[in-house]
Amino acid sequence: MTLHIPFENTYARLPDRFYAQQDPTPVRTPTLLAFNAPLAASLGITDATDPAELAQVFSGSILPTGSEPLAQVYAGHQFGNWNPNLGDGRAILIGETKGYDLQLKGSGRTPFSRRGDGRAWLGPVLREYVLSEAMHALGVPTTRALAAVATGEDVYREESLPGGVLTRVASSHIRVGTFQALYARQDVEGLQILMDHAIARHYPDAQSPSDFLAAVIDAQAKLVARWMSVGFIHGVMNTDNCAISGETIDYGPAAYLDTYHPMTVFSSIDRQGRYAYGNQADIIVWNMAQLATALVPLMPNAETAVTEFTALVHAMPDQIRSHHTKLFGAKIGLTDIQDTDRALIDDLLQIMENDGADFTNTFRALSNDAAIDHVIDRDAFMVWERLWRDRLRDATTDPHTTMRVANPAIIPRNHHIEEMIASAVAEDLVPFERLMTALATPFADPGEFADLTKAPTENERVRQTFCGT
Repeated sequence: MTLHIPFENTYARLPDRFYAQQDPTPVRTPTLLAFNAPLAASLGITDATDPAELAQVFSGSILPTGSEPLAQVYAGHQFGNWNPNLGDGRAILIGETKGYDLQLKGSGRTPFSRRGDGRAWLGPVLREYVLSEAMHALGVPTTRALAAVATGEDVYREESLPGGVLTRVASSHIRVGTFQALYARQDVEGLQILMDHAIARHYPDAQSPSDFLAAVIDAQAKLVARWMSVGFIHGVMNTDNCAISGETIDYGPAAYLDTYHPMTVFSSIDRQGRYAYGNQADIIVWNMAQLATALVPLMPNAETAVTEFTALVHAMPDQIRSHHTKLFGAKIGLTDIQDTDRALIDDLLQIMENDGADFTNTFRALSNDAAIDHVIDRDAFMVWERLWRDRLRDATTDPHTTMRVANPAIIPRNHHIEEMIASAVAEDLVPFERLMTALATPFADPGEFADLTKAPTENERVRQTFCGT
């Protein structure tokens, strides 16, 4: 084997009750579909030049030297319902390099698979590859995609579909649900070990459970505000999908707004709208309350812990709103936020909601003085526009420059993702490759990719997304 990965594997040094040792299951005829060479180089991966070898390694058919594969233990609240028995059911962490996890998604059964096959079909693999790399280009903290491999085997999801494996890169896969699993077992020693490990990896300045909770809350507040600023809907914000690092993780049913409405839901399993676009700020506070509960045993005094942790969680909505106002202020050209700017932002969003305006295109058009073309109630918009232009006269930076770097022209729109997947299943990767090229520079003038900026027609509109399991 020529491929070299400088593994470190700190998680494998933790007590074995944190994971199950598990090798990936080899596949029949793996084929490399995509490989993120710049990301590989940043991770210290060398001699990554042979597509056949890369397909073998990143399908899980061959383990690279130094790999210590394992499936992590965690629990979680799924749509508010407690499930103590989760864990990696179709993903295996093959090791760490340069402080990042390498995880194979769809690499076979583990002790946590329950009745599942441990596999992934190709659609969700390519979907996560595109969405996670697009989020990175948008400047949103996220897991990354290193490789996508077709397995040469079919999986059954109501019908036979081509199988795939995604190599996901994350600064860790420690979740709120990881802490919850140890808390549920009353494993105080394990909680301490896990918190110390998470602090060392992510928040080295934290000196106590309160410091750690505050740091995680700050990261999550910033993350969710970033999601909302680009119209992103996670779709499955369960505590087991909430990474301690503050990175976006798990793109199963994730989607982006077309028409703006705060209660937009795409996820087929979110039947009550718990994780709707406009509910995400509330849900992340709820998730942090669950983390706080799990950390209480690490404090010397439970009553003091409840008091301190409650104050931190209750302060979170104001943190999110502050980040949200700053980000949306930039979207309308303002960097020196004033108290009255919140009303200006909210009034525009209300006009967009009333008119069913396209989220991405309306904000992008502000910098071109063409936003009025994206609304129906032109009179209401012109009233808002006069107030906005009056405010821009006091701006301390060039508003148009500010807006151009805050409002992407291109996002991974749902209908383009579905079209890409359909083509890939038919063994045509050209739409995938074109999307990846366009999404690498989302704030640039679209040029030859102008067709990717268009909102879907009624016939093109995607109304539901699916988690892929």
